[in-house]
Amino acid sequence: MTSVPRELSTDAPASGSAPRVDIAVIGGSGLYSLFPEAESHVIDTPYGPTSSPVTIGEIGGRRVAFLTRHGGDHSVPPHRIGYRANIWALASLGARAIVSSSAVGGVHPDYPPGTLVVTDQFIDRTWGRADTFYDEGSVQHLAAADPFDPMLRSLAVDALAAELGSFAPSGTCVVIQGPRFSTRAESVMWRQLGAHTVNMTMAPEVPLAAELNIGTVNLSFVTDSDAGLAPSDDDETDGDAVSAELVFSRLAEAQPRIVAAIERIVSSIPADYASGELIAPAAVAEVLARPVTR
Repeated sequence: MTSVPRELSTDAPASGSAPRVDIAVIGGSGLYSLFPEAESHVIDTPYGPTSSPVTIGEIGGRRVAFLTRHGGDHSVPPHRIGYRANIWALASLGARAIVSSSAVGGVHPDYPPGTLVVTDQFIDRTWGRADTFYDEGSVQHLAAADPFDPMLRSLAVDALAAELGSFAPSGTCVVIQGPRFSTRAESVMWRQLGAHTVNMTMAPEVPLAAELNIGTVNLSFVTDSDAGLAPSDDDETDGDAVSAELVFSRLAEAQPRIVAAIERIVSSIPADYASGELIAPAAVAEVLARPVTR
């Protein structure tokens, strides 16, 4: 197994360790690989195993670490994902920015199936998930008004506007527990809460990254109309009502488009990018110095 030395500060990896990276990509449902050729590394963490081995390769002219959120065979349900392990592993490699992809349902008529969304807000409706690194040693209160890094979002919006033209530059996602989908009543409620999309994994993944001073930008793909209530409450057809078969079918069709968008976003991130220090660096260093488990 690969154990990454946290003191490493150069691009050259120490013998037997994974290379350092500035950027990581977390792949959502349907995105299980990113590179035609890649190195695979098992990263030991204090929080158990990551969802998948971390692969390192090139995309958008940058060396990037990639981890698939649900495992390579989609065997890890949203409420059982080792979010802390995943984020800690990427931080231990030096990642300062994470580009994440997500499959989402649309609960607003302006977000029909097929829409790409650069998410800017979320509403957390999950429960029972380990959602902080600071439950021992010290208490840290994360400022989360803008959960996705504003600079990365701006870069992503500009990059996609230059290439795609049509996409949603913002959107609020309600994060539900899963793995079941919404009832019709819940789908109505999500829209009433101000949500545009619904997903099962953005929390606690995004705030955990912020707790380690890693900026995150999210690219969501709308696969369905959740419980069949979009694009309008008057529409009684259920052709776009969510089902696992529909979600994976549309993700397979859209995968080249999603990967191309991720590549554009990655290539737009400057080499000297650094997120703001939302948590004191000394507190972050303490988390990264915790002993790993094997």
